[in-house]
Amino acid sequence: MYDVCIIGAGVVGMNIARELSRYKLRVCVLEKEADVSCGCSKANSGIVHGGYSDESGSLKAELCVAGNRLYQQLDAELCFGYRQTGSMVLAFREEDVAKLEKLYNQGLRNGVQGLSVISGEQAREMEPHLSREVKAALYCENAGVTSPYEFVIALAENAVENGVELRLNTEVTAIQPFDGWFTIVTSAGELVARTVVNAAGVYSDAIASMIGIDDFRITPRRGQYLLLDKDQNYLVKSVIFQVPTELGKGILVTTTYHGNLMIGPNAEDIGDKADVGTDEETIRRIVLAARKSVPGFDMKKALTSFAGNRPIANRTDFVIEASKVKGFINLIGIDSPGLTASPAIALKVVDILEMAGLELVKKSSFQPCRQPIIRKKSADFNGRIDSPDPENHIICRCEQVTEAEIIDSLHRGIPVQSLDAVKLRTRAGMGKCQGAFCGSRVRQLLARELNIPLEEVTQRGKRSSVLAQRAKRGDYMNL
Repeated sequence: MYDVCIIGAGVVGMNIARELSRYKLRVCVLEKEADVSCGCSKANSGIVHGGYSDESGSLKAELCVAGNRLYQQLDAELCFGYRQTGSMVLAFREEDVAKLEKLYNQGLRNGVQGLSVISGEQAREMEPHLSREVKAALYCENAGVTSPYEFVIALAENAVENGVELRLNTEVTAIQPFDGWFTIVTSAGELVARTVVNAAGVYSDAIASMIGIDDFRITPRRGQYLLLDKDQNYLVKSVIFQVPTELGKGILVTTTYHGNLMIGPNAEDIGDKADVGTDEETIRRIVLAARKSVPGFDMKKALTSFAGNRPIANRTDFVIEASKVKGFINLIGIDSPGLTASPAIALKVVDILEMAGLELVKKSSFQPCRQPIIRKKSADFNGRIDSPDPENHIICRCEQVTEAEIIDSLHRGIPVQSLDAVKLRTRAGMGKCQGAFCGSRVRQLLARELNIPLEEVTQRGKRSSVLAQRAKRGDYMNL
């Protein structure tokens, strides 16, 4: 029997779990996939937004600005990777300059600091590789980039260390209220909880409907991205946006936290919540749109494409509320800027739970810090692919990932049994060869360390025998 059951192990669910782990509570997190951060928390741009894009007075605006201010401290505690870079919204036409002014004034009302509207010449002084067509830009010094999946993994590891129970491969199939409690039926058995927090992302409407709340509809909005080699990261230092449209913030060009150049996403409403495929025609349009901002990137340096589905609700704002069913908390439509807002969302949910009667008693044993998995290599690092020392035995040549780092990633309280799970924690397989060299070596390490047959080490876990369709590198390298 649990005090709180959280459904969904994405960035919102795990932020809530980590906050609740400060208190003397029994908390569990249910996740239908084989790992945390398997939905849109993994496949997004990793931008920590400044807070000027959302309508003043909305929850999105309030929690985006509040969340932005929490990232530096969270990274100091959890070591997941965050860097303040600043951002620019570019105007290419005189009529777009008025839109920049509107965003600027909206940002001031939202409490965003470090905002200014600058000329095209000033923008190119800061970012020399911008298009000559840029007329003006809105600059926000408080924006940044993070590694979103590493953030979720860090939150999960820290929450588990502080007593939260994480149940993977556990899909919720029914929720039955009774006498002030809930019986939660899952693919792995039943459990009982006094309070349920619905943080199920694109499936949050389906979870709400299990207790008779049919007010919400989630439409998955797919965004496709393209990732390029690190040798292209000289092209931008800040996050480069274009004037937003009704579908979102538009095509961006940015350097990821780990130094790759990334472009995207598009925005397309689709019917299948699980469809995260990419296609050549969409990638072509993304490339053309991105070249409008930064013309000079080399598509021969493209590494891979990926996509994620944002949960677009039939409401314009975040829904974060105690529902009409006592003890059931809904988080619906947490799309952009959900990643940025997630730490502040967690604090708001804790307040809602306390107001609903949950007794919050802080525990003295709470440990706020988590050590990183990825070790920064010093100038005298003596790594070799044939070294007998795990600290110097390189498994992934492209990203300089060692055997010691991979072993460390396997023993942190969360089951890790797939190549993708190791990749998200260590970057083994994320380099130029995309795992061609290290894939078999990682597989052998997993089998050895977990004492399982080699054939049981899968690419993405038990649920992922069918891989998402990806545009082939050869299809888009000449765009």
